[in-house]
Order: sequence, then structure tokens, then C-alpha cells
Amino acid sequence: MELFSPEFWSALLAIVVIDLVLAGDNAIVIGLSARNLPKAQQKKVILWGTVGAIAIRSLLTLVVVWLLKIPGLLLIGGLLLVWIAYKLLVEEKKHDVESAVSMMAAIKTIVIADTVMGLDNVLAVAGAAHGDFLLVVLGLLVSVPIVVWGSTIILKWVERFPIIIYIGSAVLAWTASKMIVDEPIVKGFFEANPIWKYVLMVVVVIGVLALGRLKKKSHVMEKA
Repeated sequence: MELFSPEFWSALLAIVVIDLVLAGDNAIVIGLSARNLPKAQQKKVILWGTVGAIAIRSLLTLVVVWLLKIPGLLLIGGLLLVWIAYKLLVEEKKHDVESAVSMMAAIKTIVIADTVMGLDNVLAVAGAAHGDFLLVVLGLLVSVPIVVWGSTIILKWVERFPIIIYIGSAVLAWTASKMIVDEPIVKGFFEANPIWKYVLMVVVVIGVLALGRLKKKSHVMEKA
């Protein structure tokens, strides 16, 4: 991908949006795990927990970027990302992380929880980067301040403007569809039939948003 081309900037924007909608919950883990420690220790826990979490996430993202070059895995990754985009709309998040009793325990909790919870973020960023390691690095640099300082702000934005979740889900679905059509196994067909490429991408995005909206409404009706 050519540096600073329109494609580069659109991919970077997609990564930023993905980080905004997916990294907020990971930031909450940090706050919950350190909430009962003394104030003096909380900052250290947040700093070192974040450093450890970002280091592991960086490694995982680079591994996933490499794996997505294996024939067939880009298609599988795209399908998984479609499911992640759908779950973003319908899944009710629960943050039941227990507060740790020591600094090391809190740091361990943050690193493990962020690794498990951040797998969707890793896949999404790797897919949006289209194999460009510079974009991966920039995406991770964007996620650092979001993970450390952004959770409260993000949650307030989402509560006030629910459309943010729909925008994030649409970006995830669009990224997923691009991964699918760029899969070497089927890429030749879509290059020969570009109309079907865009039809599929539009159908995936609209389908995810429509199904997510319907599921959300059914949840509301069940509670009422």
C-alpha cells in the first residue's frame, strides 16, 4: 500500500474507529482490576499493565497479519469479523472483573484479560491494515491512549450517541467484506466481476446492521 495514499488514510481511519469501539471495554478492565489498590499503586498498575497488554497485543497482531497471508485464512478471518461486527451490536457487555489485592496480581489480571478480550481488536486491526506493518504499528499507537485514558470518555459517548456503535459495526463489517473479496481463493472471480464485489460488500454491511437492529429490538421487547 502506497504511503499516505487515499487507501492508506482510509485504512488508518478504519483502524482508529475499530480501536474506539473495541478498546473501550479493555480499558475498563484496567480500571476495575486496580480500583481497590492504594492511589499510589494504581498509576503504576495502569502503566505496567498497559505496557504488558500492548506488548502482547502488538505481537499477536503481527502474527495475525502474517497468518492472514496463508491462503484461506483471510476468508476465515473475514467471516469471523462479520460475527464480531454483529456481536458488537447485540451483545450486552458485562464487566465483572474482581479487583486485585496486590500490584503484581492486578498487572497479571490486566494482561491476561486484555489478551483474551483484545482478540477481536487484533483480528480487526490486522484485517484493516491489509498486511501493511506500518499501519499495524500506527493502529497500536492509537490504541495506547485509548486503552489508558479513553474508557470513561468512550462509554459516555456511546451512551449519549448510540449511533457510534452502529458506525463501528459498519466499519467492522466493511473491513470483513474487504478481507473476504481479497482472499486469493476468490479474488480472481471478484476482479473479473467487480459488480459482485461491491454487491457482496454492501450486502454484508447492510445485513449485519439490519440483523443487529432486529436482534436488539427483540431484546428490548423481551425485557418489556
